[in-house]
Amino acid sequence: MERRDAEIFLALAEELHFGRTAERLFVSQARVSQSIKKLERRIGAPLFERTSRHVALTPIGRQLYLDIAPAYRQIERSLARAVSAGRGIRGVLRVGCEAPAIAELLAEPLDTFRRRYPECQLQIREVDFSDPFRMLRDIEPEVDALITLLPVDEPELTVGPVLLTEPMVLAVSARHRLAARDSVTLEDLASDTVLRAAHPPPPYWVPPPLPWHTPSGAEIQRGQPVDTFQELMLMVSAGRGICPLAAHAEQYFARPNVVYLPFREAPSVDWGLVWVSSAETERIRAFAETVRR
Repeated sequence: MERRDAEIFLALAEELHFGRTAERLFVSQARVSQSIKKLERRIGAPLFERTSRHVALTPIGRQLYLDIAPAYRQIERSLARAVSAGRGIRGVLRVGCEAPAIAELLAEPLDTFRRRYPECQLQIREVDFSDPFRMLRDIEPEVDALITLLPVDEPELTVGPVLLTEPMVLAVSARHRLAARDSVTLEDLASDTVLRAAHPPPPYWVPPPLPWHTPSGAEIQRGQPVDTFQELMLMVSAGRGICPLAAHAEQYFARPNVVYLPFREAPSVDWGLVWVSSAETERIRAFAETVRR
């Protein structure tokens, strides 16, 4: 059995879903199906019972999983230690997240890095909401790389891969007149005060996430700057303003007094990896290679 086929079989046996298996391994569903069919032809018996709504291991498939899973995991650990030693991927890698929930949304690639480089300790840290680059740029930096909103066009920073793309939502008070709507447009930003972080958006964000005008030219009133995300949510909840956010906010920051409305025809939000060019290390390069979409 080829290593990739074993990996696909084990992942499908755990997920029992072709789509989730494909997402977990960053392959197509067709590749998963082809690999399982090839393995079943070699064994001469089905390994999975599958219908349009259900996937389950057959008795033969369950026994195969129990037989090879421990051995495969041991081989993976041994190879990871060898690769880590050979490439010198040891020590500590500190990765900052501008939004705490992003680390959870990227849990699978982060776990892949930990398995692939067990000699490297991965530390995830929350960075300053109002000035996310500070912890990278300090004389004694607190993080080695940063997962942040794109675009980034800073002369001393290297922009790595896009890790996640999300739609935007608009956070409003449950008492706001927009709260009963099914969706909003960028024009609706002119209907109220738009809250913002204390750190002003860089000039290369054109238009920035909180623009000065709507697409039709209507002026957007900017509210007082806030220093923390919790302060932002309290102000939205109290009806002191509205704020466009990445869509994960609806799941991770649900509040009874805040409603999240999807945007129609609005640009998506990209999260990417950046680091100080002069401080680039083999650890950072290995991390970027592992977590890219």
